[in-house]
Amino acid sequence: MSEQTEAPVSGKADPARRRFPLGDVKSGFLVSLIALPLCLGIALASGFPPIAGVLTAIVGGILGGLLGGAPLTIKGPAAGLIVIAVGAVHDLGQGDAVAGYRRALAVGVVAALIQILFAAVRAAGIGVAMSPSVVHGMLAAIGVIIIAKQAHVVLGVKPTADTPLGLLAEIPRSVAHANPLIVLIGVVALLILFGLPLVRARWSKSVPAPLVVLAVAIPIGLLLHLSSPHDYRLADASHHLGPEFLVRLPGSVLDAITFPDFSQVFSGTSLQYVAMFALIGTIESTLTVLAVDSMDPAKRPSDLNRDLFAIGAGNLTAAFIGGLPMISEIVRSKANLDAGAKSRWSNVCHGAILLLFVALIPGLVQTIPLAALAAMLVYTGFRLANPREVAHVGKIGWDQLLLFLTTLVVTLATDLLVGVAAGLALKIVLHLVRGVPLFAFLRPRPEVTRDGEVLRVRIPGAAVFPALLPLRRAITKNGDGVTEIVVDVRDATLVDHTFLTRLDQLAKELPEATLRVEGLDGLDPVSAHPQALRRRPRS
Repeated sequence: MSEQTEAPVSGKADPARRRFPLGDVKSGFLVSLIALPLCLGIALASGFPPIAGVLTAIVGGILGGLLGGAPLTIKGPAAGLIVIAVGAVHDLGQGDAVAGYRRALAVGVVAALIQILFAAVRAAGIGVAMSPSVVHGMLAAIGVIIIAKQAHVVLGVKPTADTPLGLLAEIPRSVAHANPLIVLIGVVALLILFGLPLVRARWSKSVPAPLVVLAVAIPIGLLLHLSSPHDYRLADASHHLGPEFLVRLPGSVLDAITFPDFSQVFSGTSLQYVAMFALIGTIESTLTVLAVDSMDPAKRPSDLNRDLFAIGAGNLTAAFIGGLPMISEIVRSKANLDAGAKSRWSNVCHGAILLLFVALIPGLVQTIPLAALAAMLVYTGFRLANPREVAHVGKIGWDQLLLFLTTLVVTLATDLLVGVAAGLALKIVLHLVRGVPLFAFLRPRPEVTRDGEVLRVRIPGAAVFPALLPLRRAITKNGDGVTEIVVDVRDATLVDHTFLTRLDQLAKELPEATLRVEGLDGLDPVSAHPQALRRRPRS
């Protein structure tokens, strides 16, 4: 048995490394079709040039695929980092978008070096200890912010507000002043994105919805002559159409290269964004790799630290040439699995094919209407902030709902780092009020004993999220030849939701051993959910 952060111990070479699987060319091609519009849209929403998203996907695919320790995850720009990127451009530029972009690249360089340092000290597993409710609250806030920004692009209107709450409040005004023909493109795109998953025909499962959007939106844009500035009248109102509603790319890939500006890299604002890029990017990537591993039919464990090194190296390269920050991205990784990917070469092929797209057919890319890309992001934002998530979290327990809503609201009112910190601080306070001893947070020390092929790990005090990392280390260090792992919580005053959730994931990562928890029946759950927080009854 090998732990998620270790290389397989069999000593046999991976067959996928000895030969080039032709099936991965097909997977890489399909993923590149999905990635191209999403990368363009994510870059625009982040305040970066559109080509910056594609540069990151190229670097993430080729370099991340060759160096990474998670062969089936796709590296590239992701919606989860939009809020951080656009905030960095805005705050560092102070009204100058180009200066803000170059200074944000410098922030990306420093954040990448920190991620490489995380990998060197084997700290990639930090994401494992994050509260799922806080993470979901963070993602929901990101989804709301994406919708708040991109709804105006779908409507063909430039908003005046620049805060998430202000942008939400301004949506009715943008609806009243909408550009009807731009709205037509955006609405058609949204109907495809929301409607295609409901179609039961077999073809609908194999054709990516973003590709269908482009196949419909590009001809509409050509019919409307968006490449030429002109006005039109509708319902006694005059509206304008022109190239500003289309994607714009530089003349060549070399022209797209932009170098960082390090003049403010050690300012307080820059360091704040360095922390957000490094921490949020690491956490999201870790959780994505764990999720993809659980879906891998071969159940191959990934090397989290090696993969984080690849992401750091990819971010370092991308930031030096003008690209967005990258993570291991869940939507494209799931599409990669569904397309039948077998090895890292699907990721490499996806990056290489994107390079060919922008090098050989930039003219086609520049016929893509921005409203279509914005619609894809609105759809992504809705999936991140799906109202069903609130009901799901509520079923786990009122405490998890409180963590979710606190993270969501504080993030919308302030920024991502403050929102996540508020959620984590509230979680610690709730645990302390419930009687969790302080040492359970500061020095969690699982007690390990082994009897033949059975490994027993006792969690003293409380089984809360800080105990997860030492638990994983204990299993890694002592798990060779073990067929059963028993996590003993009989003496714990409390077992929290994060601990139970991550134990379920850990059990899926153990190909040669079973994992069971002993002592849960002596604790009272706060709800009927199987992963709800449990606490010892008061005598």
